[in-house]
Amino acid sequence: MNSALVVIDVQADFCSGGALAVPEADAILPVINALMGAFQRVFLTQDWHPRRHVSFASSHPGRRPFTTLDLPYGPQMLWPDHCVARTSGAELHQGLVIPHHAVRVCKGTRPEIDSYSAFFENDRRTVVGLDAALRGEGVTEIILAGLATDFCVLHTALDGRTLGYEVTVVESACRGIDRDGSLAAAWAQMDAAGVRRA
Repeated sequence: MNSALVVIDVQADFCSGGALAVPEADAILPVINALMGAFQRVFLTQDWHPRRHVSFASSHPGRRPFTTLDLPYGPQMLWPDHCVARTSGAELHQGLVIPHHAVRVCKGTRPEIDSYSAFFENDRRTVVGLDAALRGEGVTEIILAGLATDFCVLHTALDGRTLGYEVTVVESACRGIDRDGSLAAAWAQMDAAGVRRA
């Protein structure tokens, strides 16, 4: 089986001291570095948001981070401003040892729509680019690591299964935000979809 490692959003803003830091995110860096050294095919995703992105609470006067807003494509969690394109917060964490053959995939690049999944934007129709990149390499199995388990890892895993990939999530190489039980709910969804844990 042709496998690829997909490292999701291990960016400065999601790690210690970042604008939207995931608890214990820095602990996954050595695990991910070891994984990257073991795969011939490595893909790294990045949130790459324009300023005043629709997912930012600051783009909606009177709205606060971590509340939900109904948008034309469905409910959207509002976040602190994070991973703004071409800022230090959007850069991949400096502790990552990125192999020279790694491919980067940017998501959340359009101001009017968010993208948790590396396959589809949150309208569930607009493609992001990971599927084409994987199929171009003949990949049939993806191994996922990164941030956050209950958002971008979750949605990438579910979409991967929908598109016919075998999907494994390396639990020790992920961390979640875990708001109101979202982490347990994410694992339940992934288990139900046939996502493997390693």
